Amino acid sequence: MSTDDDLSRSASLVRALFDQFQRAGARPQLVETHISWVLLAGEFAYKLKKPVRLGFLDFSTLAARRHYCEEELRLNRRLAAALYIGVESIHGDRDAPTWGGPGPVLDYAVKMHRMAADALAGAQLARDSLTQADLAQFAQRLADFHRAAPVAAADSPHATPGRIVDDALRPLAALPAGDAAEQGADLAAWLTAQAPQLHAIWMRRREQGRVRECHGDLHLDNVIRLDDGYTGFDCIEFDDGLRWIDVLSDVAFLTMDLQAHGRPDLASGFLNAYLEASGDYDGLPVLRFYMVYRAAVRALVASLRAAQGSRPAPALLSSHYLALALRLSRQWDPRLLIAHGLPGSGKSFVSWRLATCSGAIRVRSDVERRRLLGSGHYGTADTQGVYARLGEVAACALAAGYPTLVDAACLRRAERDNLRRLAAAQGVPFAILDCVAPDDVLRQRLRARAARGDDPSEADEAVLETLRGREQPLQPDELARTITVDTQQPLSAGALAAAWQRQTPEQRP
Repeated sequence: MSTDDDLSRSASLVRALFDQFQRAGARPQLVETHISWVLLAGEFAYKLKKPVRLGFLDFSTLAARRHYCEEELRLNRRLAAALYIGVESIHGDRDAPTWGGPGPVLDYAVKMHRMAADALAGAQLARDSLTQADLAQFAQRLADFHRAAPVAAADSPHATPGRIVDDALRPLAALPAGDAAEQGADLAAWLTAQAPQLHAIWMRRREQGRVRECHGDLHLDNVIRLDDGYTGFDCIEFDDGLRWIDVLSDVAFLTMDLQAHGRPDLASGFLNAYLEASGDYDGLPVLRFYMVYRAAVRALVASLRAAQGSRPAPALLSSHYLALALRLSRQWDPRLLIAHGLPGSGKSFVSWRLATCSGAIRVRSDVERRRLLGSGHYGTADTQGVYARLGEVAACALAAGYPTLVDAACLRRAERDNLRRLAAAQGVPFAILDCVAPDDVLRQRLRARAARGDDPSEADEAVLETLRGREQPLQPDELARTITVDTQQPLSAGALAAAWQRQTPEQRP
């Protein structure tokens, strides 16, 4: 912790700067968090770090604050170069400070362009203006960022199984006494029990290069809308180990925070968009652990803000995040739904709506085909490889406890049976989502899709005829587990989700 004198002197400096901006007619505003002050003045923002020493950071010395200001600038320019300008030194007397100039250095600030008041994703969400399309765009940007980020060296101390567990337990141990501490103890027990089960997966992900220099603090208010779309800013600069992490830990943070703010549909949409962009379905077994950990982080932050008297409305309470963490730790709902239908029948539209409504993991044959083979591959051998990949992803998602939706044509009985046997092997419910539409509608949709050029599917009318010749109709035993959707009619994703939920596991012979 910092001393009261350190904080008092720093607060006095901030007030003096505020007064200067006010006298200059800049109409300043002051935003305070548990670790910083941000002065908003004119078209700029100036972020000063509080001289605090907490369990997870140390800004107590002037040298440390300068270093971390420079790190903040370097790191945040990776995703938001247009926002970050430089590091400014503050000189002179605390009662009459100057930006630059003569006299001793009093402190440092990161200078940024001032963002619009409603630019944060949290503000957009509060206005109901944050859309699935916005999050899909950001998911693609985040996947590209992760793909280009440096990979942790094999001998790196970061994101080892021990470090992951320690980082997850630390915010729970720091919670104040009372109900929060009791909930924290329950969560700590769950996290500790998960560690042996996830150890080999964490090690494999390190070996596969999934530990990279990420953002580290990707909640809603650290995502911002700029001229070229949404991006991340204000990443972790004060602890390398909290930034050199599994890429899915970044993804888990925003996924969790969308759920915390009452939008599980947006959370599911963002997660599925990221998985499609990155192909990182192998990380699903560790996702729930990371979401619980990230909820614990936000619970501690809310607690610290409340203790400092700086919690802004309508910020969520610590108890809200802890309750979400407990729910996440207990969620387990594996079941498999496979789409069925010709190109243009609406499978992808219906499956997307259903996935966002039900929280399912969706994997698309068109996306995986292009990832595996590139463009223009619809041959029998090619298709077999794609369906093998779909089965691998579905098996991983089901084993991790998630409802899973395979978006593919599944026109051949063998393709359907292989996925049905997968569900039976895991003892989970299996169902078929049969999407139907008249031939003229199929052709019209395919022509419109080709004209737009915005879909990973390359199926045209020629492919439609080829696949129609390979189609093997659903048989009576399959129809008993089929949910049929006329995609010309209005869609009720909630009704479909309820019908899927009612499916039960098949009895093994």
